[in-house]
Amino acid sequence: MHILILEAYDNGSHKQFLDGLTANSRHSFSRLSLPARKWKWRMRGSAIYFAQQLTSGHCPDIDDVDIIFTSDMTAVADLRALLPNVLKDKPIICYFHENQLTYPIPDESQRDYQYGFTNITSCLAADAVWFNSRYHLESFLEAVEALLKKMPDYVPTGIVETINRRATVMPLGLPLELFNLPRLNPESQAPPAILWNHRWEYDKNPDEFFEVLFDLDRMGIEFRLIVAGENFRTAPPIFAAAKNVLAGHIDHFGYVPDICEYQKMLGVCDIVVSTSIHEFFGLSVLEAIAAGCCPLLPDRLSYPELICAEFHHRYLYDNRIELREKLIELLTNPIAPLPEQLSQRVSELAWPNLIGKYDDAFDCAVS
Repeated sequence: MHILILEAYDNGSHKQFLDGLTANSRHSFSRLSLPARKWKWRMRGSAIYFAQQLTSGHCPDIDDVDIIFTSDMTAVADLRALLPNVLKDKPIICYFHENQLTYPIPDESQRDYQYGFTNITSCLAADAVWFNSRYHLESFLEAVEALLKKMPDYVPTGIVETINRRATVMPLGLPLELFNLPRLNPESQAPPAILWNHRWEYDKNPDEFFEVLFDLDRMGIEFRLIVAGENFRTAPPIFAAAKNVLAGHIDHFGYVPDICEYQKMLGVCDIVVSTSIHEFFGLSVLEAIAAGCCPLLPDRLSYPELICAEFHHRYLYDNRIELREKLIELLTNPIAPLPEQLSQRVSELAWPNLIGKYDDAFDCAVS
């Protein structure tokens, strides 16, 4: 089967996902993509661009395409209308990495609902919509219902039900090499290393994370700190403050663009912490767990899906006080290996174990 990928934001988790998918699938792929910048312009214009590229012959094997696979960054309704005739009747699958109805913004009154409606019409125009987590799908459907209730009149009916019928949860895959990393502690007597490997943005709630570490520093508790994750031109001020206050604990502080170096860094970490107020999937946390890190995660968002229910009490926390207490417990006692059940659950997301689900879903899309 030949699958045409149209990705308007081809970097970060979007690129990692597609690279893993195409490298492991039994199907063949063509890929048209755009750099990951100016997301609002990508949502508004990528469908027109892709349609023009396809119409003008920039995809030479267009006659052999069986499925079009795109992401939420492309307006599928626009794409469907503008495709060349040879592709108009091909099944379109839209993968939702994120959505613009529940993605948190500092001031909710400034949310542009046009992007949310683009997500809705993409779901209605696609033949299938895949979400990266159950939490993502359910929170999106709730937000769709809430948005439609804001309409003053002539409200369309059955939208949530229609989207739900064509929706499937399809988690992101993990590179197999993450599961085979050696556990490298640079000094056998070194204190445990705490990892932050999230974007340096407000929705990841870095203030709470660093404030807990400030508490530990004042208490004289020993720990090492590795801060990675992608950072941008303007990062929350807490990062500069933390680099100064926690200087004596820091082993690394900054983005690691090289994937091999990043994976080596995971191998020297002991504890991965999230304080996020937003997470549609939790890829960075799963990468760290796959590498053997012990997780401490908020009991909200997608995180309860990542952890087996019987271990929620061990690895999830309710508030900042509980986070601090559980972190102190880990830092002052030997860290137990991850339970076999949790390791098994995460290993199911390794691409060689997950790819069959994707390939079968692609087969179903044309049956």
